This record gives sequence, C-alpha cells and structure tokens, in this order.
Amino acid sequence: MPRAIWNGQVIADAPETLMVEGNHYFPPATVDATLVRASDTTTRCHWKGEASYVDLVVNGEVGPDAAWYYPEPLEKATDITGHYAFGRGVTIEP
Repeated sequence: MPRAIWNGQVIADAPETLMVEGNHYFPPATVDATLVRASDTTTRCHWKGEASYVDLVVNGEVGPDAAWYYPEPLEKATDITGHYAFGRGVTIEP
C-alpha cells in the first residue's frame, strides 16, 4: 500500500497507484484534502497536458508546490485525471 509522507504526516495512502515516468500517482480520494492547498503554479507536459500544483501544509509548515495533478490531461494521459504525484521532500513508502 503506497503512502506519501511529508513532515511526519501521511498525505496519501492508497491500495495502489498508477506509475507514470517513475512517479506514483495517487487517486484523489486517497489524498488528505485538509493537508493540501491550491497553488498558482502550473507546468505543461507535451503528452500529459497542463499540471496544477498544490502546497502541503502540515504542523504549521508549508511545502510549496510539493504535489501536482492533471485536472484535464491530454488524451494519452486520461487515466491519471485528478491523481496526485508528489515531489519536493515527500517520501513514498511502498
């Protein structure tokens, strides 16, 4: 069961994730929505589309742009719609 952990807190816990380019993509229902906050940051991938970022907020600390998701991915990436991937110090445990 993969888990995403940051600042000692479990951010996401899923029975399974989707692996894309070495990143675990967690289904949206498995992410603790109380620990994420919208960011203005976006990036673009040539085959997935536009990614939106979120900050993590745990125990008064902020992890800026520590996770991203594709709200409306391009056709080749529709299986990860809304799924979250993590970076910037987030540990993924198998």
